[in-house]
Amino acid sequence: MGSVMLQGTGSDVGKSVLVAGLCRAFVRRGLAVRPFKPQNMSNNAAVTIDGGEIGRAQALQAIACRVEPHSDMNPVLLKPQADRTSQLVVHGRVRGTLGSADFRDARRPLLDEVLASYRRLREQCDIVVVEGAGSPAEINLRAGDIANMGFARAAGVPVVLVGDIDRGGVIAAVVGTRAVLDPADAAMIHGFLINKFRGDPALFEDGYRQIEALSGWRGFGVVPWLAATARLPSEDAVILERRGGPAEGRVLVACPILPRISNFDDLDPLKLEPGVELVMVPPGRPIPAEAALIVLPGSKATIADLAALRAEGWDIDIRAHHRRGRAILGLCGGYQMLGRRVADPEGIEGPPGAVDGLGLLDVETRLSPAKTLRRVEGQALDARFDGYEMHVGETDGPGQARPFARFDDGRTDGAVDPGGTVMGSYVHGLLANADLRRALLARLGIEGGGRDYAASVDAALDAIAEEIERHVDVDALVALAQAGG
Repeated sequence: MGSVMLQGTGSDVGKSVLVAGLCRAFVRRGLAVRPFKPQNMSNNAAVTIDGGEIGRAQALQAIACRVEPHSDMNPVLLKPQADRTSQLVVHGRVRGTLGSADFRDARRPLLDEVLASYRRLREQCDIVVVEGAGSPAEINLRAGDIANMGFARAAGVPVVLVGDIDRGGVIAAVVGTRAVLDPADAAMIHGFLINKFRGDPALFEDGYRQIEALSGWRGFGVVPWLAATARLPSEDAVILERRGGPAEGRVLVACPILPRISNFDDLDPLKLEPGVELVMVPPGRPIPAEAALIVLPGSKATIADLAALRAEGWDIDIRAHHRRGRAILGLCGGYQMLGRRVADPEGIEGPPGAVDGLGLLDVETRLSPAKTLRRVEGQALDARFDGYEMHVGETDGPGQARPFARFDDGRTDGAVDPGGTVMGSYVHGLLANADLRRALLARLGIEGGGRDYAASVDAALDAIAEEIERHVDVDALVALAQAGG
C-alpha cells in the first residue's frame, strides 16, 4: 500500500505516541504495519530480535504493530555520552563516537543505509508509519538531513505535521513551519494534526479552520490529551513530580536522576503497584531518608555519573541508607557503580582512567570497546524473568560467588552482598516480570507484583488507538499512504 510520515512543529509534540497509536489503529483494521524512524537520539534503547539496538519508542511502536522489534525500524541511533559527543549506532551496531561538530558531515552518507532499511520494511507490510525527529522548521539543519524532509523527499513519503496545542502558540507553530520551509519540502506536507488538546474541541474550531486557510493544508483531526500515555514506557524525558513523602500505606522507592541516565523505563512497572511510591530524585535534592529501596539506574557514562553522584552528595545518602539495612538495586551502569572500582583504560566513555566505586559489592568493572547485546531468560530471587543485556565492559570479583541471577544457558549475572540488601544486575526489563517484581517487593514488606506490565502497555495502546479512531480521519490517512508512499 504505502507509507505516511509524522513530523512535528518541534520536539516533544507527541509524535512517538501518535505513531504508536496509529500503528495499533491500522493493525486493528487488519493491516500489516511497521514503524520506522530514520534517526533517533535517545539513551533509552531496547535489544532487537536480530541482536541489535533501537530507540525505546520504536520498540514500543513495534509492540503496537504486534511484531518483534528489528534494527531496521531505527537504522540510525545517537546515544549521548557527554555534552557534545554521542555514540553512533547504525543498523543496531555501534559504529563509533561522533562529536556535535562532526555529525552534520557524518550523516550525509547514512541516507543510503536509512533508505535500505526503509525499503526492507516496505516489502514486509501494507503500511510503514514513519516518525520524524525534532522539526523540519529547523531549516539551519536541512542540508544533509536524513531525519525529516531529507528522508521524506528521498523516499517519496507524504508527511503530516503534528502541532502541540498544550504548549501554546499552535497556530503560529503550524503556519510558521509552512512559511519557513523550502517550497519543495512544503509540498511533501499534506495536512496537520493538533495534539494534546484539553477541553471541548468545539472551542478550537475557528483556530483549526484558520490554520487550514493560512497554511493551505487540510486538518486530519484534533487529538485530545491521552491519559493512557502515562502507562507507556518512558523514552526521552524523566517526568519529575514534587512529592513531600509517600502516601499513607505506600513505601518509597527512590531513583536519582543522573546526568547521563539511560533506560530509566526499567522502573516504569513499579507505577503499577498501589503499595509503591516511585520518586525520581532530581539534582539539588537529597535521596529521601524514608526510602525503602534505592535504584541506581543505567548510565551512558558510568564514571562521569559516579562523579556527578558524589558531587550531589548522593553517595552519602546511599551509604546512610545501607547502614540502616535498607535495600539497594543497581541496574547495568548502576551495578557497575556499586562495585569497588570502574576502569576505562581505553577511554570508551571519556578520558582514560579509573575511579573508585561505592564499594558496596565486591566486584570491579573494566570497560572495553565490545558491546554486549542479547536477550536473556532465567531465574532471580526465586522467580522467572526475561529481559536483555546492553552494556560495555565486564564485571568480575568475589562478589559474583553470590550471583543475582542465573540464566537458562548456565551463565550467572550480577552480585548480591552477604547481607542480601545490595543487589546488582546487568539485565534490563527485570521489573516488567510480575513474579520477580512480586519477589523484590516482598523483601520490602509489600504485597504486590501480580499485575501484568505487558498487558497494561497493550491495553494502553488499544485505548490510544480508540481515541485516534474517534478524533482523527484515519480513513484519509490510509488513503494518503496509498497515494503517496
